[in-house]
Amino acid sequence: MEQHTHSMSNLFAQLGQASDEAGIARFIAANHPLAGDVRLHEAAFWSASQALFLREAIGDDADWAEIAEALNSELHAPGLTIRHA
Repeated sequence: MEQHTHSMSNLFAQLGQASDEAGIARFIAANHPLAGDVRLHEAAFWSASQALFLREAIGDDADWAEIAEALNSELHAPGLTIRHA
């Protein structure tokens, strides 16, 4: 089975968001930090289809799970440190 590796840029493009470095940084800065009890897919800023994609990506341990978890960590981190490729 082929293993896919997705970048943060790929994830943002898949979600229909600006996927360049600056766009990703703006998105994270504008939505950071998520409260500790809010799961990534439950955040109010996602559309229903975006939330479903993220829930399935993480829940099904899909190809997107690793990078979706990285976004989750960045949005929940107490200090804003943007780390992505």
